[in-house]
This record gives sequence, structure tokens and C-alpha cells, in this order.
Amino acid sequence: MTPNELKVTLGSGLLSFPITTFKTDLSFDEEAYCRHIDWLDGFGAAALFAPGGTGELFSLTPAEVAQVTKTAKVHAGKTPILGGAAYGTAMAVEMARAAEAAGADGILLLPPYLMFAEQDGLVAHVKTVCDAVGIGVVVYNRDNIILTANSIQRLADQCPNLIGFKDGHGEVDRIIEITTKLEDRLVYIGGMPTHELYAQAYFSAGVTTYSSAVFNFVPELAQKFYSALRAGDKATTDQILKDFFFPLVELRNRKKGYAVSIIKAGLEARGRQAGPVRPPLTGLTADELTQLKTLISKIAD
Repeated sequence: MTPNELKVTLGSGLLSFPITTFKTDLSFDEEAYCRHIDWLDGFGAAALFAPGGTGELFSLTPAEVAQVTKTAKVHAGKTPILGGAAYGTAMAVEMARAAEAAGADGILLLPPYLMFAEQDGLVAHVKTVCDAVGIGVVVYNRDNIILTANSIQRLADQCPNLIGFKDGHGEVDRIIEITTKLEDRLVYIGGMPTHELYAQAYFSAGVTTYSSAVFNFVPELAQKFYSALRAGDKATTDQILKDFFFPLVELRNRKKGYAVSIIKAGLEARGRQAGPVRPPLTGLTADELTQLKTLISKIAD
């Protein structure tokens, strides 16, 4: 898949990022992961980020990241897979090249570790990763890598394979400036935690797709919400927000790290194998898991 083909594909439908399944000893559970990817492949995601933030990339070794990417690619059928790259520039380059070697169709470049940097440094970081691979790159704008519209323009001019901008920062005015300035040079992807809560505001700013975490355990509902959003069916999106997303986020916000933990718990609640989260994350309590099961039972078959 060429970078431009990937760009078109990313903008064509709902996106998601599969959880990474672990055994009780916290090692990668490849068999369970294969089953999860096989299951998700039947629900029409335009592409999958494997592994991304919800896939606990931050807790995986670079070798494990490559293994997860390769496994996802083998089992995803025709669904494109974007591997993850992160941390400092040297390690991000290593991870991006490993993902490309593993067969990934593109790279999701997550924020560098710890350090906050000036725009020139951030531009150099993204450019170095783009230059290291031949596949398409999507930069994830959040935390330690908040890019200005001018920086994105510089990168778009210098990096032909930079094809996407994913935002998890939440400044809609910045998004409007970027989408207005760069127009269709990039595909624009929503990446806020539980992005469905922000989808209508982002849609009006020119961000017409996003990555859905809940697609992991209620893919039918995730697609229903996305279809209603694209159709301008506000009555349906509002009802789903009230019935499911608002109470889900209330539960998610109880503890730090639950943005990932609650997704794995959702799979377990539906009788599918996810395994524990790796430290430093913690899992839901038994009472919280019961509440989550009750919520899911109201909207899932």
C-alpha cells in the first residue's frame, strides 16, 4: 500500500486500535491476540493501529511491538495495519523500521518520552522517522508533541510519506487552523480518549474519522455511532451518548489508566479473552466490572 493509498483508506471509515492480550504471567498471548484480530476483522474498520496506546505500546519492548505488528498483519485480512513507534528519535526510527519489516502498511508515531521540546526539535524528530521508512506515517499530536500549523506545514512540505495528523490534544481552534491551512494534504484523525464524546465538534472542524477504543468490545455500536455521525443523524448519536458513552466515561474516570483498563474489561465482560493490563496500570475492581457488564448488557447482543 502506497502512502497515498493508505491516506485515502484511513479517511474512508472508522479506525481502531486493538488491545494487546496478555497471559496471567503478563507475557504476550499470541493465540488470544489472533482470535481478537480475527473477530475485529469482521466489523469493517478501515484500518487498525497495532499496537497503539490502547494496545499498551508503552509497556511493550521494541521486539514485542514488532511481534504484535506482524501478528496483526497476518490475521487482519485486507484491513491495513499501522504499527506503532515512540520514545526518543533513535528508538522511534528502530521501531518504525521494524514495523515496516513486519509488513505494516503505515506507522503511527506516538509522542517522544518525557522531554518537552521546541517546535524545531519536534519537526526534526518527525522528519527523521519519516525519512527512515518508505511507508506512510501518521503523527499523533498529544502530550509531548503538540505541533503548530506552521510545523505541520513544514513537515508536509519535506516529508512526502507524512500522510496523517491524529489529534489527542483537544484544541479545536488549532485543528481548524491546520485543516484550513493544509486542506487535503493530510488525512485528519480524531484521537481523544473515548473520542465519540468529541466527534461532533471535530467533525465540524474537518476531522471526519477517528479511532474508537470501544470498537474492541462493542464494534457493532461503534460502527452504528460512526455511521450516524457521518449521516448527520444527531438523534441517534445523542441517544448512544446518553445510553452508553456518558456512563462509560464516568466509570473510566474513576482511576488513572482506566482508559486502557476499561477496554480490556469490556472484552472480558463480553466473554472474550483479553487478559490483565501490565503495570503500572491496574485493572477494574470486581464491583466496577459488574457495573460495566450491566452497561454493556443494555446495548450489546
